Amino acid sequence: MRISSSWTVRRAARLAAAAAALLALGACATMQPEQTVAYTVPPPNTTVYAYPMHNQSAGQQSRDRYECSVWAVHQTGFDPSAPGVPVYDRVAVQGPPPGTDTAIGAIAGAVIGAAISDRWDRGSGAVFGALTGAMIGSAGDAANAQANDQAMSAAAREQQRAVDRKAMDYRRALSACLQARGYSVK
Repeated sequence: MRISSSWTVRRAARLAAAAAALLALGACATMQPEQTVAYTVPPPNTTVYAYPMHNQSAGQQSRDRYECSVWAVHQTGFDPSAPGVPVYDRVAVQGPPPGTDTAIGAIAGAVIGAAISDRWDRGSGAVFGALTGAMIGSAGDAANAQANDQAMSAAAREQQRAVDRKAMDYRRALSACLQARGYSVK
């Protein structure tokens, strides 16, 4: 009976030490709550105000505006009336999928935990090692996700600037066409 109580005390001490190590490592891993990023990018401004200078009829104004719009689309490659996916809804997946570091950490921790445990206690060592490794790996996953979000934000801003430049080119082309047809453009 004395051998089993000694073994139980040693096992309880090891479990307590492993739990303390797990809590200490868990305190090191800072998990930030997920943040929802709301993109509120307005559509590009393509409004052009044209006032007839030579008493053009309403039908003529409509026809001129349509023909100039078609010409401006052909010149710039930008069609403000075309349906499309907004820039901020496009998704580009880069790097390993989320959770990779957590899985790698759990596997490595389980192997190391089992390796450093006593023969009769390898299962517990593997479990505590897996939990510890998973916690450390999840901190790496959080850092990777944050870096990916920053890269995606920069890419989205650059794409929005490109769309804005095309919209500005479209407005200029439309304005030039309407001015050539006898309109005052603002």
